[in-house]
Amino acid sequence: MYQYFDRVRAILDTVEKEEKKNIDATVSVMVNAIINKKSLFAFGASHAGILTQELFYRAGGLLNLNPIFGREIMLDTEPISHTSHMERLVGYGKLLADKTPFSDGDVLILHSVSGRNPVTIEMAMEAQKRSVTTISITNLKYSKSVSSRHPSGKNLYHFSDIVIDNHGDIGDATCDIEGLEQKVSPSSTVVGATIVNTIVAETVRQLVEKGMKHPPIFYSANLDGGDELNRQLYEEYKDTIFYRY
Repeated sequence: MYQYFDRVRAILDTVEKEEKKNIDATVSVMVNAIINKKSLFAFGASHAGILTQELFYRAGGLLNLNPIFGREIMLDTEPISHTSHMERLVGYGKLLADKTPFSDGDVLILHSVSGRNPVTIEMAMEAQKRSVTTISITNLKYSKSVSSRHPSGKNLYHFSDIVIDNHGDIGDATCDIEGLEQKVSPSSTVVGATIVNTIVAETVRQLVEKGMKHPPIFYSANLDGGDELNRQLYEEYKDTIFYRY
């Protein structure tokens, strides 16, 4: 009935089929990092950063997931066009990476649909220099159709240990409107959120199967006892957590 529902279902079916190997590889990396008390990070600019917020500080999510936020690329920035200038500014991604406490064996999830802008490319580059496993959610067809805005001439997928393709349309918008050239309604957020929550669910499932009785997940603070359980888990994993709780 609704075109957007149909398009999202079709894209999700493709992602589930085509990206299983890459999602499973990501889960394996995440499981090992958590068992070995390594840190997890997530980053994206502007709307791509919505996935970082999706992963951070919510019931059923990973407690030891550290968000990387750049003030100048948040959606409450004014004028909003400033975020576009900043994500294209060479050197800004390195500055953000330099103040992030990456360590050998950590994991960084990056999200950029086009994968062409310097801020996310530099974040991946700097993380790899520090022996951090980089996992990128991007659109390979889109990324390979556009030139890099980084001096390296390379896009995000070139600096990614694991690439998960979101299989969306070039330009992200996915619905055709008769009489209109421009498509509408982007798919990357709903598809990306499904990907990252699948990763979380499968990671926790494997941790429990390996005998972990209290994996680092947030309990709802609105359930009785939730605050206390979260505090106990925070104390257990605080060496891998860099946000103020």
